[in-house]
Amino acid sequence: MEPKIKETTWNPEIEKRILKQWEDSRVYEFRSDSETFVIDTPPPYPSGRPWHIGAAAHYAQIDMIARTARMKGKNVLFPIGIDRNGLPVEMYTEKKHGIRMHETDRSEFLNLCATALDDLEAEMIQVMKSLGLSGNFSDYYRTDSEKYRSLTQATFIELWKRGLIYIANRPNNYDWITGTTIADAEIAYEDLPTKLVYMRFKVKDSAHVLTIASTRPELLCACQAIIVNPEDERYTGLVGKSAVIPLINRVVPIMSHPSAEKEFGSGAVMVCSYGDHNDVALFRELGLQEIVAIGKNGRMTEVAGPHSGLKVKQAREKITEDLQNQALLEKVENINHRTPISERSKAPIEIIPMEEYYLKQRDAVGKIKEIGSKIAFHPPMHKQILMNWLENITIDWPISRRRFYGTEIPIWYCKNCSQPHVPEPGKYYRPWQDPSPIQQCLKCGGKEFVGEERTFDTWMDSSVSPLYISRYGLDEEFFKKTYPATIRPQSKDIVRTWLYYTILRCEQLTGISPWKEAWIMGYGVDEHGAKMSKSKGNVIDPLPIIDKFGADTFRFWSASEINVGYDFRCSEQKIETTKKFLSKLWNVSRFLSGFPVIKSAATVPADRWILSELNRVVTECKSGFEDYNFFVPSTSLREFTWNIFAAHYIEMVKGRAYGEGFTEEERESSIFTLHKVLSTLLLLLAPITPFITDYLWQQLYSDRTIHTERFPEPEEVEDWSRHTKAITEFNSKVWNKKKEQNLSLKDPIEMEIPADLQEFAKDLKAMHNLNP
Repeated sequence: MEPKIKETTWNPEIEKRILKQWEDSRVYEFRSDSETFVIDTPPPYPSGRPWHIGAAAHYAQIDMIARTARMKGKNVLFPIGIDRNGLPVEMYTEKKHGIRMHETDRSEFLNLCATALDDLEAEMIQVMKSLGLSGNFSDYYRTDSEKYRSLTQATFIELWKRGLIYIANRPNNYDWITGTTIADAEIAYEDLPTKLVYMRFKVKDSAHVLTIASTRPELLCACQAIIVNPEDERYTGLVGKSAVIPLINRVVPIMSHPSAEKEFGSGAVMVCSYGDHNDVALFRELGLQEIVAIGKNGRMTEVAGPHSGLKVKQAREKITEDLQNQALLEKVENINHRTPISERSKAPIEIIPMEEYYLKQRDAVGKIKEIGSKIAFHPPMHKQILMNWLENITIDWPISRRRFYGTEIPIWYCKNCSQPHVPEPGKYYRPWQDPSPIQQCLKCGGKEFVGEERTFDTWMDSSVSPLYISRYGLDEEFFKKTYPATIRPQSKDIVRTWLYYTILRCEQLTGISPWKEAWIMGYGVDEHGAKMSKSKGNVIDPLPIIDKFGADTFRFWSASEINVGYDFRCSEQKIETTKKFLSKLWNVSRFLSGFPVIKSAATVPADRWILSELNRVVTECKSGFEDYNFFVPSTSLREFTWNIFAAHYIEMVKGRAYGEGFTEEERESSIFTLHKVLSTLLLLLAPITPFITDYLWQQLYSDRTIHTERFPEPEEVEDWSRHTKAITEFNSKVWNKKKEQNLSLKDPIEMEIPADLQEFAKDLKAMHNLNP
């Protein structure tokens, strides 16, 4: 019979036409008049080109989540956003225009930042659309818009009035490269090569010399105490005495403290302001007076004496040299040291005292644990990332930053008494340039004010994304229907930042969790398992691949390659290989398009067998879709379509479908079953490969898009799967025997059909041209 589908191969160019149909029909438009499914879509950051192929795979799967929900009858809110605040855009602007932020007029710099990412953003949106994302592109948001920033400021004002925000001068993590405070969650740790310097401290009024090992000899000028472990018998007689700091010649007390590790270096430790967070804790506990040795410019301050003005690394080397020259150096060891670095600049952080705004979080840890325990994580193992982070929270969150391109902290200070004031929420404020909306100081009655110049940590913006998409504070009815969101999809590397901060902020503002589920994805790495980077030359641009092979090929690769939550390997060769499955699906559909869709029933054993196998596949796919693990349905569908349906069943019933030696009832049973299986496969594949399935669906089964259909459900059918092994083994046996005898597949052959396959005998004889 002449196939209805004329084209011999699937042409990815058709995807563009289908994409236009979706846009024109507004098939994915959100309507809040039925059960909603809300996705707190991560707004990607357009920090460079090309967009990471792993991120593109991530967003393709977020779209699969949205399409799955629609086919379950849900009304899906799938917002699209672009994150444009903060340090990356500032650094990109500096590099692009050859300028430095703090040396440029603020207004001019902000204007440059506002447009710096436009071209990168356009490319990112193009990739998303090319992938077939069914999100709301007509109203996508930017985190640097006045509307978004006004929400961040409004939530700050609300928490300020509730006493959850305060200002304090405390030791803070400081990134001297970017010139700003950073939170603990923005710090990574790397084992870096460094030198362990053994220095000689003289014990005051004694001939005893105390050796102390440190990786930070440049902090000798900030040393305020020596500690030893109370159980370390080597130093029992020195506790309570004093030591003279080498080169500095200042006297400090020798004290006992359990934090001193007997096994590290000499077991004696100098306590400085500040080598690490243990120093910070010791200064507080022991009541020591801090000495600021490193400035905001990353150079030694005047307290460093002759080493003042040197960069930290330079001072370290020069002081080690001076110790050597004055016989105050015992030895130097080369070691690998676990060093805290800024995730942004990759520079080792310093800890210096600074006045910052803080959001209270320590008191909320118990509540966050309770909320986290109730959120369904996919996969469950990644919940532990959150729980481990909660165990490490020891200070409140410093939320102020000394940068330009971010949401401004909406505070004005009384010029007379310095009392801070916040305005009423509802608009976007720029205190560094706007006139004060405050008329009179509540404390002293003053009428002149000075605006705050600092901005928020960008996580203050990102952490209100579920509130923004649900129109918090703007549309109460819409908010009630869309908050909390259903699911937060994101990568595992920002669980302790974006996921945690969102729970913290939304719980403080609404009293409940921002979502019910969290879907956590791993990293996309190269074909050898290495991290992708431009310097390694292993970065893959997704757009040319999508243009070359089509979005559905890319999407099916994403689904079949990635087991949710685990790292996955990316290579063009693997992506190209998945195209073969779409070719198989196309060939099967083209063959079936030669037969009319009829109303009948499966009355022949072979038809009942394949429907039983199909029912198993439907059950497997349902489980995978419900867990948002698209590896499960993609693998199951590929295996069934290729190795069971096409390879065995279609070959078994071809003769019957053509009516050669079979009754009309038997023929109709085969045609009905063929279309039953294919239509079910298209429905199951629709969230994963939306283009080819929609095209085939409208060619064969309906004049409406497949994406308004419902998912198939497992049916109550007799289990015939017990025959699968016997059928496939018998068919393989016949094919192998024909090959051995140099026969074509159509040539007759003498073979006895096993007793357990006798009910399939008529189809098997026709399939293999078996002689009686």
